[in-house]
Amino acid sequence: MALACRVIPCLDVAAGRVVKGVNFANLRDMGDPVELARLYFEQGADEITFLDVTATVDARATTYDVVRRTAEQVFIPLTVGGGVRSADDVARLLGVGADKIGVNSAAIARPALIDDIADRFGAQVLVLSLDVKRSAVTPSGFVVTTHGGRTETELDALDWAQEAIERGAGELLVNSIDADGTKEGFDLELVRLMRELSTVPVIASGGAGDASHFAPAVHAGADAVLAASVFHTGQLTIGDVKDALAAEGILVRGREDLS
Repeated sequence: MALACRVIPCLDVAAGRVVKGVNFANLRDMGDPVELARLYFEQGADEITFLDVTATVDARATTYDVVRRTAEQVFIPLTVGGGVRSADDVARLLGVGADKIGVNSAAIARPALIDDIADRFGAQVLVLSLDVKRSAVTPSGFVVTTHGGRTETELDALDWAQEAIERGAGELLVNSIDADGTKEGFDLELVRLMRELSTVPVIASGGAGDASHFAPAVHAGADAVLAASVFHTGQLTIGDVKDALAAEGILVRGREDLS
């Protein structure tokens, strides 16, 4: 039986508030993370992703209190990332209510972190978050960035994804910085390339601006679709996206009768 495509709202949080920008810049306040998470849960979100977008930049830990308060009111899987540097950080986040943990910058700095987390908690807990830019310096044409998209590495995005899977990453959250916040649609080439190499689920992120943008990402190979600003501004609800996916013959939870 085919697995249902997941629809995941993303809460990018800075200083305890949800923020959103364009290409990871010019962040603006979008609301309270606990209130928004509860709203999306009530709308039928399949998961919530909570990313502290300045945790690594500010060299501080993720805001555990916000995670705890969110988990108390949202009864669907909660993925939390930002500032995770050790397996002990993962243990603490799981202890306050997270279900899965996203890692990015710290794993690039020390790839063995992926092994540490997977060995201790299992691959199902570990999400590799990839902030990817197009670049002529890598064979694939895509390079990985760190620190909320601020620092470009020399890592080929596809090579890094493959290594992370081999080390124990259980899921890939693939965010296109070029598309992020533009509302012009997902980077379908990037999604397709990640799907071709990946043996684990792929979450497409970056660029959603209309309900019609989500189905092409799934057809390109995404197992889940993630968006932020279209939900935060009220332009789309979770139900709008699920209806659009079901209308394209894609299985989604709660819309089985439409698919």
